Amino acid sequence: MDDDERATVSILLLGDSGCGKTTFLSQTTDNQRPIFSRLSQGVSSPHTRLPASHPLLRDLDQPFPFNIRLYNRHYRFEFSDTASPENWTLHTPDFAILCYDISDRRSLQNTAQVWRKAVARHHVQDREDIPVMLLGMKRDLRVEEGDRTIVDPQEGLRVAQEMRCDRYAECSALTGELMKEVMEDVARTAAKTTTEDGGMSLGGCALM
Repeated sequence: MDDDERATVSILLLGDSGCGKTTFLSQTTDNQRPIFSRLSQGVSSPHTRLPASHPLLRDLDQPFPFNIRLYNRHYRFEFSDTASPENWTLHTPDFAILCYDISDRRSLQNTAQVWRKAVARHHVQDREDIPVMLLGMKRDLRVEEGDRTIVDPQEGLRVAQEMRCDRYAECSALTGELMKEVMEDVARTAAKTTTEDGGMSLGGCALM
């Protein structure tokens, strides 16, 4: 299949340094095989650690390709983040994912105070059909209920709704918890951006 025959979707991850973007991206490709292949074969479950030998990513190699067949069509998802060698503000993403560290409340605040505003300032001026997801990283660190330093799911969803995000999800790229579900949700949303209806949610923020 030639690349020209694939529908290409640009996906930009934004968030504070150290919130987990690189670890997440390292799980999106495994010798060009989609994460769905590994997860669907039982490599991961909510309590099973993913292999530690996932590919080491270099910022100079961005965007990171992710090839998949979905809805009887071939897609090429190109993932980039704010460490891209090309100034990320010059990107023209089809889909934006705001990332935060569940164990770092400040990183959640910055999704609203910094990164959501950056999307509006740099990427939405020329087009208003870019879906935005709020993604909580490092879910494995939420181990004790009542820990005030940890962001709970209800708070994350509330912030996503206040920012008028289209979707909210959480995962742990380290353990693999909910990675399959998040990647499927990302893939479906990305694929929808190539359709007439687009990938934005109707009726408010959708919870994965």
